[in-house]
Amino acid sequence: MTEHTDPLVLDAAAASALLAGAPWKRLAVLGDSIAAGVRDPAPGYRDLSWTDRIAEALDADVLNLGRRDLLAAEIRATQLAPALAFAPDLAIVTAGGNDMLRREFDEDGVRRELTALVAALRDAGADVVTIGLFDITAAGLGHARFRDVIAARTAALNAVAEQVAAEHGAWHVPHPPDHPAAGDPGIFSADGLHLNARGHAIAATTTLHALAAALPARG
Repeated sequence: MTEHTDPLVLDAAAASALLAGAPWKRLAVLGDSIAAGVRDPAPGYRDLSWTDRIAEALDADVLNLGRRDLLAAEIRATQLAPALAFAPDLAIVTAGGNDMLRREFDEDGVRRELTALVAALRDAGADVVTIGLFDITAAGLGHARFRDVIAARTAALNAVAEQVAAEHGAWHVPHPPDHPAAGDPGIFSADGLHLNARGHAIAATTTLHALAAALPARG
């Protein structure tokens, strides 16, 4: 299978056609390794991150501030100011994944940081997208001893991102356990944590469809 035959993936031409006429031309990406696009290659798929694919479809200028290993508070402290200075009309925010993997998950702290990020970007006039994470345990990944905890924390983090988006007029793109690819370990990199190039193509496609659906609301 390739990205041209994968039913869960829009190729470059289809993605561009889907967002033809979209107003967004300045895309800021804030977050951790998910935003940074950490991935393994996958045969048959271009080695692009999900945000690279979105920028390509929009033909947008992009500022990707994503850095791996950052906590939500570090993302806000180091990335919000340069993102605002870039004056984006669209911003993608991913935060909390590393907080979730700590011994103690400060869900309320992540909510505060994500709220600060989304609210500031919305106040500056940007449309904002938050992203739901794929639950690695749905694909049988993660140490068996910790799968229940990982699943619960992933669900909690995704709920926080969805709630913050709703509270501030942003959009949330979910990747729930019943997503057609959620149970497929083949969308993940060898580390069993990050998506591979196919997973990135799938996540990009989900996000592109969400942006296309939002166009009438912003048009």
